[in-house]
Amino acid sequence: MNGHSTLALHEDRLFPPDALQRAIARRLYAQVANLPIVSPHGHTDPGWFAGNAPFANATELLLVPDHYVFRMLYSQGVALDALGIPRSDGTRAAVEPHAAWRLFAENFHLFRGTPSSLWLNHVFHDIFGLRVRLEAGSADHYYDRITGALQTPQFRPRALFERFNIEVIATTESPLDPLQQHAAIRDSGWSGRVITAYRPDPVVDPEHEQFPEALQRFGEITGEDVHTWPGYLRAHRRRRAFFASMGATSTDHGHPSAATADLSEAQARALFDKVVRGVATAADAELFRAQVLTEMAAMSLDDGLVMQLHPGCFRNHNLGLFERYGRDKGADIPLRTEYVHALKPLLDRFGNEPGFKLILFTLDESAYSRELAPLAGHYPSLFLGPAWWFHDAPEGMWRFREQTLASGGFYNTVGFNDDTRAFLSIPARHDVARRVDCAFLAKLVAEHRLDEDEATEVAMDLAYRLPKRAYKL
Repeated sequence: MNGHSTLALHEDRLFPPDALQRAIARRLYAQVANLPIVSPHGHTDPGWFAGNAPFANATELLLVPDHYVFRMLYSQGVALDALGIPRSDGTRAAVEPHAAWRLFAENFHLFRGTPSSLWLNHVFHDIFGLRVRLEAGSADHYYDRITGALQTPQFRPRALFERFNIEVIATTESPLDPLQQHAAIRDSGWSGRVITAYRPDPVVDPEHEQFPEALQRFGEITGEDVHTWPGYLRAHRRRRAFFASMGATSTDHGHPSAATADLSEAQARALFDKVVRGVATAADAELFRAQVLTEMAAMSLDDGLVMQLHPGCFRNHNLGLFERYGRDKGADIPLRTEYVHALKPLLDRFGNEPGFKLILFTLDESAYSRELAPLAGHYPSLFLGPAWWFHDAPEGMWRFREQTLASGGFYNTVGFNDDTRAFLSIPARHDVARRVDCAFLAKLVAEHRLDEDEATEVAMDLAYRLPKRAYKL
């Protein structure tokens, strides 16, 4: 591969340019670099670990599942068909995976300076041993090296899980999922810990395109009359108990807003009746989602599952893309999100309950210091999830620490979770988070706001102990 630029990962990447702070960051990082990975929230496919079959090729593993990657390519005019992205009807354009990879390589310069380039170059360098940059001229070298490696035992999903030093990973499933893959993992005798999380959005959101069919299936699975309000709530309790029996320690809720409600029984029944009859307005749908969040909190108090709320995203904004390719194709856009008034009905009931835990995320960074950190810095039930999605980048992680430290501290946060479908990027994402936190702590030490032994303990807590504690792992 002579004539190509060298791919090298600098040992001081993401550390401060100031020599004093850089030296401190190095020492802190040395204490956390090799800690086990706790991945309490993500979207990897449990079937990978159940079947332990080889990944097919570089394109299917690193390009097709990763909307961070193909949304950037799409923004520059690259068609999703040309990348081999499946359509909503299950078909694909007749494009060879190798050709899709070449197109990706030709456009890899689009990712310069982005977190995707940090993650991908870490994967290329550390996992596959590549030492030249990805570009048009090295595309075939990359594809052949990666695809060849994937056919060897060392690159099977379980072997990579162990190589990455993953202590536990949580996937995320719908209430309609029978969790057969999780059962297969459990029955296989493999020691890797892969657990599920309860994500009820399809049977909670009346505006979800699958809601009527999902609700019907929900009733069939649980044996409850889910077209009545009491039966609907009983069905959730049944499925939550089943998920917990399969290892779940958390639920997850992706709502357009953070709205919660505390309706009377009569009001809730009347609202649910409108929902199941298909006559709910947009305002009714928002109120229903709000009420169900409060009901989920009540259930969490009973069954102990940690509740996560990921609000504030206009999902599937590109209607034409959604109709052709379906959900989660990179067309999700952050929304301004309000928390103080939105969460009050739920917090009035459960905010002071020692047995309840709610982890909040945001795509609206303006809420960090104004709303989220003060809320988490007061209510014992509230904790802040890490910089999420569009802000899962070195700059976003730094802003998160700067804006939440004063009123939230470190210990009202839950460390890091990678929230990814891209399995091979997990070590890279955790490494970035650990480096940024060590750089941030090094600044506090250099300013004599923390002693270095304190900073070391905080770094270890953020990387390992806090996520284990927050998610009851």
